[in-house]
Amino acid sequence: MKPLCLLLLLMALGASLPAATVDGASLHYTVTGKGPKTVMLVHGWTCDETSWSEQVPALAARYRVVTIDLPGHGKSGAPADGKLSIDLFARAVEAVRGEIGAERLVLAGHSMGTPVIIQYASLYPRRTAALVFVDGVVTAGRNEPNPGRFIGEQGRRNRDSMIRGMFSAATTPALQTKILEMMLAAPEATATGAMSAIYYPAAWKDAVLDLPILGIYAEKSGLNNQAYMKAHFPKLEFTEIPGTGHFLMLEKPAEFNRLLLTFLEKQEF
Repeated sequence: MKPLCLLLLLMALGASLPAATVDGASLHYTVTGKGPKTVMLVHGWTCDETSWSEQVPALAARYRVVTIDLPGHGKSGAPADGKLSIDLFARAVEAVRGEIGAERLVLAGHSMGTPVIIQYASLYPRRTAALVFVDGVVTAGRNEPNPGRFIGEQGRRNRDSMIRGMFSAATTPALQTKILEMMLAAPEATATGAMSAIYYPAAWKDAVLDLPILGIYAEKSGLNNQAYMKAHFPKLEFTEIPGTGHFLMLEKPAEFNRLLLTFLEKQEF
């Protein structure tokens, strides 16, 4: 039986999905929906696949949707050497792609997930149909990190404060609780290691990607570097969702999903 047929059979029977690994880390991922077109959703710093809870049902009616926990996050393991990097995260995406037998992907990346999918497109251009930046980081490698601020009890308070700074008036109390619980559940080693990965200079190669890209950003987002994006992503379609914060896909899912589905309908993959 072909690998893809076996995967679909396991899904239909409710069986566990095959394991994917990268650098000794077991990778947790979920496949929802079916069909020849695959969309993979990549979460941000100290988040997990539940970041996309409001997108999966809307997308799965038309596409095969894959959500992944990056190494060190959620239910995925950490690499054998304990080191997290944007390159590692991109290779984790490729490991899952290979496991599910998808020829090409449209990749959406939230926050830290944006440099992950940019790196993926650079490493695996033949596997990349289009990208979606979701309030994504595009130039953070130019600053010096201080991951030590996330160590210890004070470090946890610093993480709490940083996360709350991502909220907006649209982040309801229930949503704030969901996000805080998700992000504070990440191990301290993930908080420090993934933050270092974001700022590691070698992760930023100033790649020019000549492929379809949709940028969906929060209103007045501090991550909206229009000059950089116009220079490096010539086919970028950019939009903001008014009245949103960093977790715009959870705050205003109907509007976000409409923008995403409209973009996907135009892609060949």
